Amino acid sequence: MSSQPAPGSGQSRQINLQDLVNQFMSGLQRHFDMLAFNLAARSRADEAEYDRIAKAPRIMPAAKVHQNFEQTQAYARDLMIRQVVGDAMNLSVTCLNNAHLFLALAKANQDLPGEHDKIQAQAQEAQQAFVKASLDQKFDQLEKEYDIRCELEDTLTSLGFVAQGFMRQKSNVEAQQTDQNGELVIELKAVDQGYTPVGDQQPVEPPMVEIRKVFREGEKIFFTDQELQLVLVTIAAFAHSLFGSVARFARQAKDG
Repeated sequence: MSSQPAPGSGQSRQINLQDLVNQFMSGLQRHFDMLAFNLAARSRADEAEYDRIAKAPRIMPAAKVHQNFEQTQAYARDLMIRQVVGDAMNLSVTCLNNAHLFLALAKANQDLPGEHDKIQAQAQEAQQAFVKASLDQKFDQLEKEYDIRCELEDTLTSLGFVAQGFMRQKSNVEAQQTDQNGELVIELKAVDQGYTPVGDQQPVEPPMVEIRKVFREGEKIFFTDQELQLVLVTIAAFAHSLFGSVARFARQAKDG
């Protein structure tokens, strides 16, 4: 499925939704693979090898504050959590922006059939405003303009709170991040543990469940190795649902 033209491109061209999906999911998979690699490397980290490598240059920037293996291991873990959450939010915003680009083009084509210059101008204006909008405003605009309600919106909002806190060097849950129950809830998507595939064939979309990760005010934000992986799985589920909604809107706009 495609829509045209592309705002800001300077010329009319086709934008294929499947290409957007494939490009986004391929990038997300690279993040997932790198996380798996880093988790594997961390699980095999050796104190003696760490000391050998650290001392190999025979000089350090500030040897007096050199951290031992356990200190560095904890610091690396903290950085990994921050990186994964930050990457997850950047990917989510990219997904939303990509989806809106296609929606804006589909709507402009519906509103102004055949008027390519006006289609481009309308879509470009809508896209520029959407890119500048905050996360909650993006969700509101998708619902208001395109009747699209995003699955996992609350989880993305909670992850956004966590990412913002990390940017301020805050590792504990703050009062303004919690709901009316004093909780910060993140629902992570995971494969249903009760599911058993038939034969050797693994389904493309196995049955999924939600795992609730609940933090309360003052608690340190921490994710296990598997939960970090599920953060990226959750972003994949969010993207899959959103792009499906975009495809349905485009079909309806074309038929209507």
